[in-house]
Amino acid sequence: MLSSTSLYAAIDLGSNSFHMLVVREVAGSIQTLARIKRKVRLAAGLDQNNLLSQEAMQRGWQCLRLFSERLQDIPREQIRVVATATLRLASNADEFLQKAQEILGCPVQVITGEEEARLIYHGVAHTTGGPDKRLVVDIGGGSTELVTGIGAQATTLISLSMGCVTWLERYFADRNLGKENFEQAEQAAFEMIAPVAPTLRANSWQICVGASGTVQALQEIMVAQGMDERITLVKLQQLKQRAIQCGKLEELEIEGLTLERALVFPSGLSILIAIFKALNIETMTLAGGALREGLVYGMLHLPIEQDIRQRTLRNLQRRYLLDSEQASRVAQLADNFLQQISSQWQLDAYARDLLNSACLIHEIGLSVDFKQAAHHAAYLIRHLDLPGFTPAQKKLLATLLQNQTNALDLPLLSQQNAVPPRQAQRLCRILRLAIIFSSRRRDDTLPAVRLRANEDDLNVIVPHGWLEQHPLRAEELEQESHWQSYAHWPLYIEESGK
Repeated sequence: MLSSTSLYAAIDLGSNSFHMLVVREVAGSIQTLARIKRKVRLAAGLDQNNLLSQEAMQRGWQCLRLFSERLQDIPREQIRVVATATLRLASNADEFLQKAQEILGCPVQVITGEEEARLIYHGVAHTTGGPDKRLVVDIGGGSTELVTGIGAQATTLISLSMGCVTWLERYFADRNLGKENFEQAEQAAFEMIAPVAPTLRANSWQICVGASGTVQALQEIMVAQGMDERITLVKLQQLKQRAIQCGKLEELEIEGLTLERALVFPSGLSILIAIFKALNIETMTLAGGALREGLVYGMLHLPIEQDIRQRTLRNLQRRYLLDSEQASRVAQLADNFLQQISSQWQLDAYARDLLNSACLIHEIGLSVDFKQAAHHAAYLIRHLDLPGFTPAQKKLLATLLQNQTNALDLPLLSQQNAVPPRQAQRLCRILRLAIIFSSRRRDDTLPAVRLRANEDDLNVIVPHGWLEQHPLRAEELEQESHWQSYAHWPLYIEESGK
């Protein structure tokens, strides 16, 4: 039986949607049990005097009745409910909150914009990999949070009263997606950000992450259209042009954009374009979590690890009883190979990091069965929750693991969008060789291997006499040379001193 003491819930009463996250604590990390989201569009119920309409309140209460059933099995002290922008603004918020608390059976806290920004940053820090110095952007229904930070510590917390619902009502109320409406929405957003831009820029960042429905929608569009996952101003401008061509909000159709997200997409897009321009953002990726994750991790008091990806990989090794010594052996050998040819093959630290991750979990498929182990590995990595890895990075890992042995699936390596296809092919080649050379599972049988690369030609040089002394691996290397040659990747195995 699942112990209720290990269950936690976080509820976020947002301006556009209400969200509930239910998790269970497992060995120092969280396992998601339920994510429930309902479009309540609370902000759309605010009138000129900031009075919240009865209809909007009813929509909210109806949603909370659904949530309350799930909360009955969770200890009260392990539930946090927060309300954001619309309930900060509404002059009759008390009426809504009183009934909300009766329905849920626990307190609802209306948090300030700064506290919302802090919690969002906390959620991102716990779930998102990459460099430590970051800028976090979260466009909500009624407010937009901009936060800079280093590691676990936020350095600037800013909350602006603009959101995709309020901008929809203000600049796209006529449902017209003309150039003028976009320009007005962008200009208004830009003017709001301009006063805080110098403060944010002064805190410089190495990575920019987006943690909201708008960014999630962009990610879905880019994956559907086969683009890489990095959001840039050029891509945002292209999507704006596409929206303008559609003419009317009711006729907005972009491949990968769901009907549910379409209504607030143009307003969210115009705010995001203004943020990119005002802060000179080059690229943005999707965060692994935000406000709700911040609430949950806050209740659990788990320390924020320096490297979330390493924590995720360690947890996978434990959960699937992987041979961590063998994983490290393959990872070290692959890293040695990569370092030897990184300049010829243009493999940077980002590619090196992802290759290391693939090595550390390459045997995960064996936990299902030896037969088709590579396919089992790819399936698991595609479908597991991997904090710290973006959807595109997960897809690359799955692709590398599926191609770790036997015949190569070249289209798969081209379909992933975390690195250019040629880089993916090169990482794949290194991984396969590291696995072959490490197959004896002992350090003292690893030869001193030298690699030489010239374009796609790869020479593998082993010590004189090694191939004769190790006939099984010699045969595997010969077979590997055939597999790679079928893929038009020339691979030559030779001995030194010959």
